[in-house]
Amino acid sequence: MTVPRPETDAADRRSLHERIAADLRDQIMGGDLAPGAALPSTAQLKERFEASNATVQKAVQLLKSERLVVGRAGAAVTVREHRQRTIRPASYMAPAGPGEPYRWLTETAKGGSRTHSTLLEVAESRPPTDVAEVLGLPESGTALLRRQLLTIDDEPAELVASYYPLEIARGTAMEERRKIPGGAPTLLAELGHPPRLSVDRVSARIPTQEQYRALRLPGDLPVLRTLRVVFSDERRPIEATVMVKAGHLYELQYEFTAE
Repeated sequence: MTVPRPETDAADRRSLHERIAADLRDQIMGGDLAPGAALPSTAQLKERFEASNATVQKAVQLLKSERLVVGRAGAAVTVREHRQRTIRPASYMAPAGPGEPYRWLTETAKGGSRTHSTLLEVAESRPPTDVAEVLGLPESGTALLRRQLLTIDDEPAELVASYYPLEIARGTAMEERRKIPGGAPTLLAELGHPPRLSVDRVSARIPTQEQYRALRLPGDLPVLRTLRVVFSDERRPIEATVMVKAGHLYELQYEFTAE
């Protein structure tokens, strides 16, 4: 019996302008085209990709719609300043100090940005299946949902849905439709459930309709979805959060030590 060989050079079925934009996007995200740098000229891109002027312009327009580059007629197109943000999850985990705001706001603002959180919803809800499983909920079990939109410099940055076991959240400020001073980690610690361990599961996904609208996404680019489970003493899950951000604007940085 003949075993079919794996296809090692699959055809790229994207249109040429999408392929050009993908290569330029990779250079921008990797730093080869740094903030403030000019994109190669139309003539250079035409020669490099064997493309027409119209195709090159469509590729550049795609990058403009993604807010990666800026330019106007008669001027060079340049990479936008500070478009890619590096997120260091470990820096957001500790509870905020007395009187301090939610740690995400303070850590992100250190780069000089304006940060804001908008509380969208507080309700008892059946979580997605993967969230229900990590919280140990029974079939059709519910949890307290707190959903918010985080913005940086007035642009949507992250859609956040946090779920809490009802036996922890009921009768606390978590049930109120208002912001929690210092954020949920601070309140959980005050309630006797200090965060001890966080586990992240990160995946790239095609955005849902809600995510597309809330994050003002420009096209078919994927989002980064992080499912973070926070454990307290005796590895008890006290919070499960789904965080979604534009995949082409962010990278996650994790640091490890050798054991």
